[in-house]
Amino acid sequence: MESYKREFIQFLQSAGVLKFGDFTAKSGRKIPYFINAGMIKTGDEIAKLGEFYAKAYFDKVGNKRTVLYGPAYKGISIAVSAAVALSKNGLDVPFFFNRKEVKDHGEGGVFVGYVPQPGEEVVIVEDVITAGTAIRESMAILGGLKDVKVAATFVMVDRKEKGQGEKGAMQEIEEQFGFPVYSVVDVYDIIEYLEEDPANEENVTRIKNYLAVNGAK
Repeated sequence: MESYKREFIQFLQSAGVLKFGDFTAKSGRKIPYFINAGMIKTGDEIAKLGEFYAKAYFDKVGNKRTVLYGPAYKGISIAVSAAVALSKNGLDVPFFFNRKEVKDHGEGGVFVGYVPQPGEEVVIVEDVITAGTAIRESMAILGGLKDVKVAATFVMVDRKEKGQGEKGAMQEIEEQFGFPVYSVVDVYDIIEYLEEDPANEENVTRIKNYLAVNGAK
C-alpha cells in the first residue's frame, strides 16, 4: 500500500472520521463502517484533510483553475480547507456552497461564496459516496447555474458499493453525468490496512460480508 494511503487511513481513525459498528447510510443501507467528516473539529484536523484533497486534486486535475463546490453541510469545511491547501501550493481557486433553504432576503439565493460564471468548471468535494444519492442532489442544485460544467468529484473513500443497479455507485455517477469521480482511498485499502493487525479480524469479516451482498459487480 502506498504510504500516503496508510497515512490517510490513520488520520481518519485518529480524528474519529472512520468508525466501525452498525450504521445507516443516507441510502438507507445498514453498513458496518461509517465515514463522517463531521467528526473533524479542530484546526489541525481540517487543515490536514484539506492537504489530502489538494494532493488528490493536483494528481488528477493538475494546476487547472476550477471552482470548488462543497455541498451543505459536511462538504462546506472540505471545500474551504481544500481551497486553502491549494492556495498554499500556488493554485488560488474560488469556492462556494449551498444553503439547505433558499434565502429570500439580503442577497438571497441558494449559494454562498463565489458564483460560477458561464464557461467555468466546478469540482465537487464530498466526504463519501455510498449509492450516489448526495451527488445526484448536488447535480440538481448545480443545474440552476447557466453553462457551468462539473469537471470532477473528489471523495475521501470509494466504498465500492452498488449504486442504483449492479454497477458501482461511482461508475454510475460517471456514466450518468459524464465526469470522473476520484477518491483518496477505497474500502479495499481500508481492509488491507486493517488486516495488518489481527485484532481487526471481526471488522474485516463484517466489511467483507457486507461487500459480498452490496459490493459492485
